[in-house]
Amino acid sequence: MQLAHVTATYAPHNTGTGNVARYNALELVRRGHEVHVFTVCEPGAPFEETLDGVHVHRLRPWMRYGNAALIPKLYRALRPSVSESAALGRTVRPHFDLIHLHMPFYGGCEAVYALKRLHGIPLVITHHQDVTLSGPASIISAVHDRLIGRALMRAADRACFTSLDYARASRFAGLLAAGKLRAAELPNGVDPERFTPGPRPTDLERRIGLEGKVVVLFVGVLDRAHSFKGVPMLLRALARIDRQDMALVVVGEGDMRPVYAGLARELGLVDRVHFAGFVPDDRLPGYYRLADVTVLPSTTMGEAFGLVLVESLASGTPVIASDLPGVRTVVAPDEDGVLVPPGDIDHLAQQLAQMAAMPEERRCAMGLAGRRKVAARYAWTSIGADLTALYEAVLAEHRLPDASQTPVEARI
Repeated sequence: MQLAHVTATYAPHNTGTGNVARYNALELVRRGHEVHVFTVCEPGAPFEETLDGVHVHRLRPWMRYGNAALIPKLYRALRPSVSESAALGRTVRPHFDLIHLHMPFYGGCEAVYALKRLHGIPLVITHHQDVTLSGPASIISAVHDRLIGRALMRAADRACFTSLDYARASRFAGLLAAGKLRAAELPNGVDPERFTPGPRPTDLERRIGLEGKVVVLFVGVLDRAHSFKGVPMLLRALARIDRQDMALVVVGEGDMRPVYAGLARELGLVDRVHFAGFVPDDRLPGYYRLADVTVLPSTTMGEAFGLVLVESLASGTPVIASDLPGVRTVVAPDEDGVLVPPGDIDHLAQQLAQMAAMPEERRCAMGLAGRRKVAARYAWTSIGADLTALYEAVLAEHRLPDASQTPVEARI
């Protein structure tokens, strides 16, 4: 198959959606498909390159706001080619067998919608998460989702969500309940051969100064667009725990890092919080092995799954996460982690204290239980096989005269 993936972010821009698009593409290439990724240009990255067999096209936008980018060139890059023949007349040849759009992508999804409406190209969408903004931007995103987003989701041959639990609580829940979406569940994944249990990396432990400490880990982008990750809540919860042997390691970079560092100083946590900055993929597994627990304290439905949760569990490290739609499907309470009410600082502090007081054998057992679950349900190889099967089903339907009769809800 010749496949096009359209995403607002992609390597080297490390965000959840971009990473999922990357691993989807890598698995498809591994299965012999030709994959082209269309995304927004990044400083220092070439406009065209091939990464691990994936053809990456970075397009220059007319204007940009956060991860939103207006890219008129996208339509021309994706549209079917047209050839003229004196004998046959005008012939339209599909450029790609199928387009896979990763939403949200304000400024890019409009071109995909036009291609679907004008040329009927097979279309699969993954809706990664609702956008949660404030001020005028929230009004714009809500109007866009209602007008363009809903039309796109209805037009798609498959509308994928990381979990149907999240789908039923998302902005598109009404369409799902009305039977107007051909929905499927396609979770995010992890490479269980890269993220594995193991002893604490002593060199990393010494370098940061964590010998004898109970280590709490947070991994996430520290920019304004990801403020829903709940870092201030985590810092305030840590400040309420009277244990000087508990330390927090924050992995991630972004324009909010100085703000969070300032809050840590205000709370008297300078000696208990280490901001590690950006950590390359090849070094990230060591941080999960360093931790006693990984925390995802997200506060809104801007968080739909929590890739860090499956990475932590694959590494044998238990987790504490917010009880949000989608996120709660990844955690098995009291088996491999704990769920806390979103925004409840006292409850989070209580669970952190309990995790710190837990016998090491119990924490290890929780981590290994999570490891078994993740290896069985969330390995990228399994998700790649599911995605290939989904594409084949969509293309088979396009070859049939009655391609519209498919169950509304399906688990891949």
